[in-house]
Amino acid sequence: MTDMSVRIAGVDFKNPVMTASGTFGSGAEYGQFVDLNRLGGVVTKGVANVPWPGNPVPRVAETASGMLNAIGLQNPGMDLFISRDLKYLEDYDTNVIVNVCGHSEEEYLKVVERLGDEKRVDMLEINISCPNVKEGGIAFGTDPAAVEKITKAVKAKARQPVIMKLSPNVTDIAEMAKAAQEGGADCISLINTITGMKIDVERMRFVLANKTGGLSGPAIKPVAVRMVYQAAQAVSIPVIGMGGICCAQDALEFILAGASAVSIGTANFHDPLTTVKVIEGIEDYMKRHGIEKISQLVGAVR
Repeated sequence: MTDMSVRIAGVDFKNPVMTASGTFGSGAEYGQFVDLNRLGGVVTKGVANVPWPGNPVPRVAETASGMLNAIGLQNPGMDLFISRDLKYLEDYDTNVIVNVCGHSEEEYLKVVERLGDEKRVDMLEINISCPNVKEGGIAFGTDPAAVEKITKAVKAKARQPVIMKLSPNVTDIAEMAKAAQEGGADCISLINTITGMKIDVERMRFVLANKTGGLSGPAIKPVAVRMVYQAAQAVSIPVIGMGGICCAQDALEFILAGASAVSIGTANFHDPLTTVKVIEGIEDYMKRHGIEKISQLVGAVR
């Protein structure tokens, strides 16, 4: 009998597989394809205190082994999110992790405080790749002092465990992981997308209206595995790994590198059943290798 359960920051997960924010809607969009009850958790699309319109189109482009997106965190705002999306998830036996975004500390805290009374919210994932409008548009997650500061502020208001989602667009990911831990984070998740660009050579223009976008998919997996390993070595809090996971073998790389759980993103677009296939694949791997508990695999490669 294999035990796929994991415990992260006091929250019990039936298995270590969840969705990555921005790639699964907030659950309802995939509910007709995937039995959400089978997932360890559903991580919602980013939600802000007010609706965000997102960036101008075109804002998605294919790349070799991946994709670029410059959606701009378009979202309906927390009022509609609570009344519609959280309401939908009440019918499912899975953990709900709400991804929170903001352009200022105040914007983050408004969402965090509002969600404090929502019983359907099990954890908060704070997207610190957002531009800090009060600091010249530099992302919160690219400066360790800013990471520690926003983490402390969120933790002071949050009633649910806090996951800080780290940006890979930094010189030293271990430094950022330590800053999040110093700020009181209960967990960290990584990696978010890597900044990239695509040019249409025939039309001699940028493919994305925003010029740059976030690169995701299999192309970034080796970078993501390396960063998860470095972060896990640097901190004592749990790590959730993501970045290009398409199959159980990919997920196991992250777990062996030190991730307690994984999130699946871009793969959902071309195969909505990827999450379930990864769960079944990990279970099969554990049976073949005689591993009773998934926790035995976490950080097993040193």
